[in-house]
Amino acid sequence: MKNKEELIDELLNLSFAEDIGDGDHTTLSTIPADATGRQHLLVKEEGILSGVDIARRVFEKFDPKLKMTVFISDGAHVHPGDIAFVVEGPVRSLLQTERLMLNIMQRMSGIATITARYQERLAGLNCKVLDTRKTTPGMRILEKEAVATGGGHNHRIGLFDMILIKDNHIDFAGGIPQAVKAAKDYCKKLDKDLRIEVEVRNTEEIEQAIAAGVDRIMLDNFTPERTRDAVALIRAKAPGVEIESSGGITFDTLRAYGETGVNFISVGALTHSVKGLDLSFKAC
Repeated sequence: MKNKEELIDELLNLSFAEDIGDGDHTTLSTIPADATGRQHLLVKEEGILSGVDIARRVFEKFDPKLKMTVFISDGAHVHPGDIAFVVEGPVRSLLQTERLMLNIMQRMSGIATITARYQERLAGLNCKVLDTRKTTPGMRILEKEAVATGGGHNHRIGLFDMILIKDNHIDFAGGIPQAVKAAKDYCKKLDKDLRIEVEVRNTEEIEQAIAAGVDRIMLDNFTPERTRDAVALIRAKAPGVEIESSGGITFDTLRAYGETGVNFISVGALTHSVKGLDLSFKAC
């Protein structure tokens, strides 16, 4: 299995290939090969900065002659007019890396910004905001890193690092008891130490998940009132089991779910429909 660094390297290779192709003919035709210059990353909107470390990798990978001086690091609260970093070197390389760097940083910073808003909405509660697998194909590692930068928490990275038995698994497996038993037998056979979470739709399935001995129960599309009752039931019968709320939870309803006593709330909107933070890369 490829590690995080290998996945990021492949993403950058693909990104350069799709953007530059056989050459940036605009830059190659208008800018002398020996021209040097500098550009700075200008913040144009308030938010949480994310992607500075990845930006450095973009520049270094494309042209080691590009030198980056960082003034504001990932996780910082930024405001319009802030200069995050300056990059100096061959002008051709600056122009050819500009859009990829901005695409990555604007998206990551947008994700970090909305995540910070959601987590702040839960201030004072013992409840964490989780991301989901509703990410941009190929960008998941970076988007989940942005969630963490914004103060949120990562759920599973993919299908490989946790067992999450959802409604379709349950239906095809014949029920929660059968699905959980099969998952535990699978882990034992392959000597895998994977946590097991089960999505439930009603009280009967909660009881089944508790009896099966799962690590976490996901309450799917419960109202806050039903969630509160479910939390009381789980705490009474299985106090060590983690509880997660999921399904259609918005910023406006987030606090109500957090106040029910759940440990986690997963929010697909952190990554699937986020607005990028307004940044620009200008000559200076």
